[in-house]
This record gives sequence, C-alpha cells and structure tokens, in this order.
Amino acid sequence: MSRGLLNPINPLVADVGSPPIPEAQAWVGRYDGSHGPLINLSQAVPGNAPHAELLERMAAIAGSPAGSQYGPINGDAPLRQAYAAELSRLYEGRIEPEDTAVTAGCNMAFFAAMMLLAHRGEAVLLPTPWYFNHQMSLDMLGIEPRPLPCRAENGFVPRIEDAEALIDEKVRAIVLVTPNNPTGAVYPAHVIEGFAQLCRRRGIYLVIDETYRDFLPAGMNRAHGLFTDENWRDTVIQLYSFSKSYAIPGHRTGAITADAGLIEQAAKILDCIQICAPRTSQGALPWAIDSLRDWREDNRAEINRRAQVFQDALAPLPEWTIESVGAYFAYVRQPFAGARAQQVAEALATQRGVLCLPGSYFGPGQEGHLRVAIANVGANVLSGLTERFRGLSL
Repeated sequence: MSRGLLNPINPLVADVGSPPIPEAQAWVGRYDGSHGPLINLSQAVPGNAPHAELLERMAAIAGSPAGSQYGPINGDAPLRQAYAAELSRLYEGRIEPEDTAVTAGCNMAFFAAMMLLAHRGEAVLLPTPWYFNHQMSLDMLGIEPRPLPCRAENGFVPRIEDAEALIDEKVRAIVLVTPNNPTGAVYPAHVIEGFAQLCRRRGIYLVIDETYRDFLPAGMNRAHGLFTDENWRDTVIQLYSFSKSYAIPGHRTGAITADAGLIEQAAKILDCIQICAPRTSQGALPWAIDSLRDWREDNRAEINRRAQVFQDALAPLPEWTIESVGAYFAYVRQPFAGARAQQVAEALATQRGVLCLPGSYFGPGQEGHLRVAIANVGANVLSGLTERFRGLSL
C-alpha cells in the first residue's frame, strides 16, 4: 500500500484545485507563432520596469550583511512609519505605524487576515467573480467562501442589500476588492462606506483589498473616506501591495492596516508563516514612497491609457463585449453561446497566441467571460489585438 494512502494529506488542501495560471500557461506550447509573438495577458504583472534608483537601492541592501538578517515580525520600522504617514496623507485620517504590518505580498496579507478573523465552519462573503487565490485560501482554512454576486448590469459592483441578505451567524467578514480583480470594476466611495456601515451594524469586519489602488481612474485619488472616521478601527482591515505599485512583484511586499490591537494578534500568525517580510524591498521603500510619487502617477496614466487602447482595439468587434475595465484588468464577454470559457481561452491561446484567463477560474456563473490583464504589455501590443480576436473559431 502506498505511503499516500497510509498518511492522507489534509483534505481541505487536497480538495482545492491546482493553481490555475500554470494550467493556462501550458496551452501556449501548442501555438505555432503564425500570428506573431505570444501576447501574455494572463497573470497580472507590472508592464514596466522598476525605477532605476529603486533597483540600485535594493541592490545595495541585498549586498549588505544587514539586508540578509531577520527583521521585525511586523516589518521594518522605517517602512511602517513611512507607509502610515502616506496612508494618513492619502486618506486624511489618523493611521499610526503600529496600525500596520508588512507582509510577504498581499496574498500573505489576505491569508493572515482570514486566519485572524474566522475559523473552520465560519464564513466570509466574497464578491463573485472572485480572485481565485482568495477562494483557495478560504477553502484550505475550512472557511466558507460565500459568493456575493456582482452583476454586469451593476458594473460588477456588489450591492449592500445582497450582502445583508447573506449574513447569518456564521459570517465573520465581508471582503471587497477595488479596483477589482478580475473585473477591473472600481467601487464608488459611497458603496464602500455603506458596506462599512453594514459591517459595523452587524458586528463583523470589512476587509478591503486595495492592491491596485495606485491605478485608480484619473482624478480619483482615493477609493473611499473610511479612515477619516476614527471608528474605522472597530470595523476595517485594509490590504495593499507594494509589488504592483512599485513594479517589484518578485520581492513579495504587501501590507495590512488595522487597529494596533488586531495587528498585535496578526503578528502571531505572521511569525509562523513568514517570520519577517523580505528585507531588500523594505529597506528601499521608505525612500520610494516619498520620492516616486510622480513616477507612480505616470504609471497610473499609462495603465489608464492602455485600458483605452484595449477598448479601441475591440471596438470593431462588437461580438466581443467589454463589460468592465479598470486598473490592470478588462472583463470581456465571449461571443460563443453555450461554449465553456476555458474552451474559448484555450482557442485564443493556441490559435492566435493571446493568453488570457477563462472566467470559470473566478467562480460560479462566469462561463461567458474572459479576464484580460491589460497592464502586462504596451499600448502598441494591445492595439494589435483586433486581428488576433477577429474571426476566432472553436
């Protein structure tokens, strides 16, 4: 008898599907190159290099003995101070360094937050379509990811009344993701603030993932006013990714913002699953937060420009409907009635050399959609998608 049968692994892990992006990336091995080089619009990666001075500073830290040592569990003090100051400036509220913790990426921040708030058998409301790593994390923790439907006719923005109807004694938190992954939808401030009021009224937490907050539409400098009210500490946990904003995803740097008492509890989790976040990026980011504001603003403008170029590229193809677009993503309705989303995405990859992800990766009821990571490539590449999409057959 095999060792696997004698010692079965945790079924909460075994029952979770494999990470979907490698599955999709395997399709491109069958593309013959006839339409030009592969255009990879699958995994969301910054489509620009990090700032040159940021790279220089990280290289110096990586080459120093101090940069190779353990750091504080909740993150290096200079980064927590700089980040708290930036949050206070941006959101016009009072956020202290003790209200923050640095994590090995925003996925780590989400995992720690969910472990902090709920245990096996409890539930968290997750907007659907959902970010699949959120759903996978909850499943592995034995926490029910209860779908909160976000509909195309509402711009994929969740409705407070739908959430309230789903809350029972098991629900410990509501998760919001804005700008959204996978749809790109940007939630209006009054909706976010209404969700916070709902959570306060029902005695649960609002966990707001703002990984893409530095890519809001032009003229929109912050997503909400939650932090202007000191009562945020009773209800709100915010997640963030330095990885996207500074184009350093391989350096795995994210953050949690919550009341200092919650951060103290989260430190127990972080000590066990990361000990400390990567030191190289932590040492350089305090400088970057203050010095690269204009650079980040230029990146935001460029990502918004790419979104418009993508819309222009698909405009001559009305059978492909862009139902939502924002930040790094567009959510597109595919034109093949009755076809599975994976079948369409695989055909695009193998026949036309365009790799995007099927909506089915993002939860129930998404077979009609594809997610396109529009930030991955330059506008010159996006403008050529018209002929790649035109006349696709299954």
